[in-house]
Amino acid sequence: MKQVTRRTALLSAAAVSLAAGRASAQQDYPNKPIRLIVPYAAGGGADAVARILGQHVGTALGQSVVVENRGGAGSIIGTDMVAKAPPDGYLLLLGQSGPISINPAVYKSLPYDPAKDLAPITMTNSYPYVLVVNGKLPVGSLKEFIELGKSKPGSMNYGTTGVGAANHLMSELFCAKTGVKMTHIPYRGTALAVADTVAGNVTMVFSDPVSALPHVNSGTLKALAVTSPQRSPVFPTVPTTKESGYPDLEAVAWHGIFAPARTPQPIIDRLNSELVKALQIAEVKDVLSKQAMSPVGDTPQQFAAFLKKDLATWKEVAALANVSVE
Repeated sequence: MKQVTRRTALLSAAAVSLAAGRASAQQDYPNKPIRLIVPYAAGGGADAVARILGQHVGTALGQSVVVENRGGAGSIIGTDMVAKAPPDGYLLLLGQSGPISINPAVYKSLPYDPAKDLAPITMTNSYPYVLVVNGKLPVGSLKEFIELGKSKPGSMNYGTTGVGAANHLMSELFCAKTGVKMTHIPYRGTALAVADTVAGNVTMVFSDPVSALPHVNSGTLKALAVTSPQRSPVFPTVPTTKESGYPDLEAVAWHGIFAPARTPQPIIDRLNSELVKALQIAEVKDVLSKQAMSPVGDTPQQFAAFLKKDLATWKEVAALANVSVE
């Protein structure tokens, strides 16, 4: 009996010691550099967001935030790397709507489950898709474009960045909700799809704002609508899809910071606090503005609620369009 009592006491002491160690580690966080994984190549919008936030958050935390670009396999490699990392707050992910919300809807199998393997910290920024057409197309509004498409079924096409990409699903959603029949032309990047729309080889593209802006300003492309709930500051005269009479075409692309699931809540809260503060810094806002992005900075709970809805939305769209990737 004494042996059992002694063993129980030792186990209790060990548990208390372990809990104390964990609490101390959380209080000391961070005591070494933090790695922020960007699942894309260097130089893009996601990279710019990660680097400016890493700089300011690192200063606030008193530790370096080292940005690492781990692109490949449609952003799956970098995302999975964080999903399988120890939940200690030292390996974070700059996630995006593609790998987090859209990949689960279109890939038949993924090595990670964003709903179970990642802990949302905050949405850092969002931006709309902008529906652009060739500048010489004889339409001046989304309604006129849809009417033209219906009058010539099958004669139009749309460009995308590939099967299962966000603008592929947006385009299929467009066809489903408007009744316009169009042919899919996949490209290896938004710039190529936009260039062929300028050349007149493609009728329509759901582009990111930065890629479309110079062509819209020059008149070689027409911006007919943006998919965000509010008008874009980059295209202030361009109506939203909802304003144009098509609320079902509302969607946004976004970036956000994630930690591995089961990361202690105090660490999540500390990171959230510093990220939200950083998003209010003028230099950070300026970098986002140049990428045609708007700062967000919500709570982990708000971000989680948004993600649940976003995952469901793209799953429904993928099923509606019968889009899947092996």
